[in-house]
Order: sequence, then structure tokens, then C-alpha cells
Amino acid sequence: MSGRIIVVTGTDTGVGKTIATAALAVRATARGTVTVVKPAQTGIGPTNTDEPGDVDVVRALTGCAVEEYTRLPDPLAPDTAARRAGVTIPAVAEYVVRVRARAEAVDTVIVEGAGGLLVRLDTDGGTLLDLAADLDAEVYVVVRAGLGTLNHTELTVGALRSRGLEPAGLVIGAWPHSPDLAESCNLDDLPRAAGVPVVAVLPEGAGGLDRASFTAAVPTWFTDTP
Repeated sequence: MSGRIIVVTGTDTGVGKTIATAALAVRATARGTVTVVKPAQTGIGPTNTDEPGDVDVVRALTGCAVEEYTRLPDPLAPDTAARRAGVTIPAVAEYVVRVRARAEAVDTVIVEGAGGLLVRLDTDGGTLLDLAADLDAEVYVVVRAGLGTLNHTELTVGALRSRGLEPAGLVIGAWPHSPDLAESCNLDDLPRAAGVPVVAVLPEGAGGLDRASFTAAVPTWFTDTP
């Protein structure tokens, strides 16, 4: 029987997807074995295997098994970075096969996207949305706390629904220590505007915790059950 497949996307780059992925991985360990997958990592030299990527951050925080399929040097969308590097990268369909194969071996696979939902993962126009739809995955959307997040969140949720995917929940990627008026209002307005519950609020700086502190704190950040 195939394992559960979760896709983590964001409304933009830098919204806290990696830390949210780590938090979801900690929760998923309650169900059994977990592997976190990064289909495409950009901004890191492909020949420098010692340079940490997002999966290395996840492994350091959680101890989970991780896999990274493609590494590109320029901090750009994977298709652009691949063209600049003059290399061929896998098509989304190949990623689908690899993720499904991994899901046959573990209880949960968590896939972290690159940038937002419509960022191209391959040079044929394939996106994370295509990957999530082909996998019929459970999708979590990581969002900002501040001004502008309602619009970005509704656009992302709308794109998911256009492909028949109902988001499992919203995760606020970094909740400030001293929220301003917009941030405080957005905590209530996000689920109303998007029609999707906020299932977790991750505190600013959570990624700086050590593994023991991070794993112990994760349950306090979520409002739903694993």
C-alpha cells in the first residue's frame, strides 16, 4: 500500500516553506517513517556536495531521511537556472515516478516545492502544481503573516482548486514576536478569505532552534491533529 504524499508550497519565495516542511515532518513521524524530498534545489553549486540545501536544514531539525533530486547553481527558478547552466533537468513526470516509488517504501513522503506554486520545475513548463495534481497529493500552503498575504493566498488557493486540489491547510511561516495591525487582522482574515483553515502558526526564528527544542515545540504550533 502506497504511503501518504504531502506537497508543501508557498505563496512566494522566502515565506518559510523549509521550516514548515520540517514541522510537518515531525508531525508525520507519529504515523511512521518519513522521507522529505526536494525535487529541485537552486542557488547551490551542483558540484559542491558539502553546501547545505533545504533538505539539509530539514534533516538537522528533524533527523528525517531526505532526498534532493536536482541541484542548480543560480538562485533562480529551476527552468531558468537550468538553461543558464546549459544542463538538462528531469521533467515533472520523472519526479512523479520517483516520489511515488518512495511512497511505496515509507509511510509519508513530504515534497517541498521551489518558490511558489507555478514556478517551473522543468524546461517543458511543468510546475509544482502539475506535480501535486499528478500525485493527487495533500497540499499545505505556507503564507506570510503581513500585508498582501490575503491576495497572494487567495491566488494560490484558487490555482490549486482549478486542478481539483483542495488545500489541507494554511501555515503561517513566520509569526513575528510583535505583530502589527495587518498581521493581527490577517490571522483571522486568512481562513475567511481563502476558505482554508490556518492549521499552524510558526514563530519567527523557529529554524534557529536545536533539534530537541524544535521537535518538542512543533505540537504547540498546530491547531489540527497530525
